[in-house]
Amino acid sequence: MLRRNDTSTTPIVVNDNAAWCWFQDERALVDPVSNLLVVGSIASTGGVDGEQRGGNVEVTVVDLASGTADIVVLHERLESDDHDVPALWRRRDGRWLAMYTRHKTDDLTRWRISEPHDPRRWGPEHTFDWSAHTGGLGVTYSNLHELDGRLYCFARAVNDDQCALVSNDDGDTWSYAGKLFTRPKIGYVNGYTRYVSAPGRIDLITTDHHPRDYDNSVYHGFLDADGLHRTDGAVIDPHPLRGDAPSQVELTTLVAAGSRMPDGGSWAGDLLSHCWTVDLRRAPDGTVAAIVSARADDGPAHPDEATERLRPVLDHRFLFARLTPGGSWQVHPLALAGPGLLPHEQDYTGLAAIDPDDIDSLYVSTPIDPRDDQPLAHHEIFHGRTDDDGATWTWTPVTADSDVDNLRPIVAPGDPSIVSLLWFRGDMASSQDYRCEAVLLRLPRTG
Repeated sequence: MLRRNDTSTTPIVVNDNAAWCWFQDERALVDPVSNLLVVGSIASTGGVDGEQRGGNVEVTVVDLASGTADIVVLHERLESDDHDVPALWRRRDGRWLAMYTRHKTDDLTRWRISEPHDPRRWGPEHTFDWSAHTGGLGVTYSNLHELDGRLYCFARAVNDDQCALVSNDDGDTWSYAGKLFTRPKIGYVNGYTRYVSAPGRIDLITTDHHPRDYDNSVYHGFLDADGLHRTDGAVIDPHPLRGDAPSQVELTTLVAAGSRMPDGGSWAGDLLSHCWTVDLRRAPDGTVAAIVSARADDGPAHPDEATERLRPVLDHRFLFARLTPGGSWQVHPLALAGPGLLPHEQDYTGLAAIDPDDIDSLYVSTPIDPRDDQPLAHHEIFHGRTDDDGATWTWTPVTADSDVDNLRPIVAPGDPSIVSLLWFRGDMASSQDYRCEAVLLRLPRTG
């Protein structure tokens, strides 16, 4: 059962075998001209028709007037892994661009371009081979953003650092630009980065390494025509992606590992550690909002020598951070995020999404009711609204009494007149094995 402002509504299932990772943007976009919503996802071998569809890279094209959905396969049986989800871009000529990779199991970034104004019909697949730069160690993720007329595809590639491809023809062709930042690798990979772009600027938040391997802090910076900057505008690299890359620790620390929540709330004194980036958005007035997850009062991650299994983490928190132009970051408690989502991924949570057209509004997936901090049988979606820049929140349930988990909400940008809220629901055993369906709920905007 779903509720919004005490009015019962029902989401529509747009894809019956779908999930997505959260380090690709945009994974869903609305074209208000054609009134179409396009959603990228990966079908699992464990899901509906998994023997035939498992590993398919798919886009679901939803006609928002009728609610009908068409599933288009961009690449058959690429890999049953939610990390392979395509990033989407609407070009100036009305065509759509979709870019996707495997999960570090080959060195190819793949892309396809649609027919004009028709994301149901796509041209042939093209590839960029990173192997000359990665030494054959693989590439992951695609994030499409524009800066001063040039299109960037940010990916985790060389040394598992953040790198970029660039295109001067709106995605027809791509070339290697270089590393954005770098450091010696610890554990699995270097850094998990979220991006958001606005005219003349790309903001980003990132971590040190994987929170399973390292007690991460989260850092903020931005790119513009003058280089890579700290939050206060200080330049740390005047020629990003062209030479030796700086370490992300030179950026502004947004949430420091080992910091404690300040006095004044129910989380006062809680020790925060093993942080991870969740979402990042920017308002037209230049205000930036971010969501970060963290463990609370937890020790270091390490394998148990007897069982060689990672011990569970039972208490995660969502934090909301806000930056006004010319100001400094203000970080506030947002919601309890509950235990780790998967036994072998103790830092996975249900995640949260900021409304790209209203950064005072967001949606969280959590097994803890944020209204009273009581545990729930499954992850549910809640809508949060703040009237004091994130210091306090009022909560409304979007889902309730569910039989399965509701995970990884997205608010699709493109049409500011209405909220296009997506999530997937079902059973998730791993990033490679899930029985989930993607659903869409269209909600009127409320102030």
